[in-house]
Amino acid sequence: MKDRSKVWESLIYPTMFVVILWVVKITEMLMGVDLGYLGILPRTIPGMLGIFTAPLIHGDLYHLYSNTLPLLILGMIIVYFYNSIAFEIFFWVYFMTGTWVWAAANGDGYHIGASGLIYGFVSFLFFSGLFRNDKKAMALSLLVTFVYGGLVWGLFPFSYGVSWESHFFGALAGCLCAWFYRKSESSRKATNAEVETNNQSTRQPKDNP
Repeated sequence: MKDRSKVWESLIYPTMFVVILWVVKITEMLMGVDLGYLGILPRTIPGMLGIFTAPLIHGDLYHLYSNTLPLLILGMIIVYFYNSIAFEIFFWVYFMTGTWVWAAANGDGYHIGASGLIYGFVSFLFFSGLFRNDKKAMALSLLVTFVYGGLVWGLFPFSYGVSWESHFFGALAGCLCAWFYRKSESSRKATNAEVETNNQSTRQPKDNP
């Protein structure tokens, strides 16, 4: 029952986030408006709003479609395998990426899209496998490298109109999160195991003198 609940949770939260992205895009299309001004415009006061809203805005349907499946897959993996810290990872990758893009990215235009989150999730999963002495984490790291290794080219300014800064800072945020939380899961498991051992010892019948 617990495993079933965990699987359901890993499905529902990433799906809810992706649904929000599609609702925003469809609403934008139906109303005939361009919400690109809600992106990040670096080093401007109005552009600070984009730290909160930029990942929700996409240039066109292809842009959103290309981000949808990776967000679902990576989100499910993180929620399932790193359940106790999944929301913290999402929060820090989301806001660290946006803040750094606002502070240091090219200011010629608005930066929009959730690709920074994708790079952050990939980076987190990859570096978690390196930083943890955990076979499961290492296996996930190898899987992510095999499936998403090609994303590394997005870290460089090779394509015009693509916010490589969002990719770069997202990957950096994911790496920092992997380092900061490198002991969180294992520590909690060890603590729980210790508590359970202590509980079992206290339940052992004692011989009367």
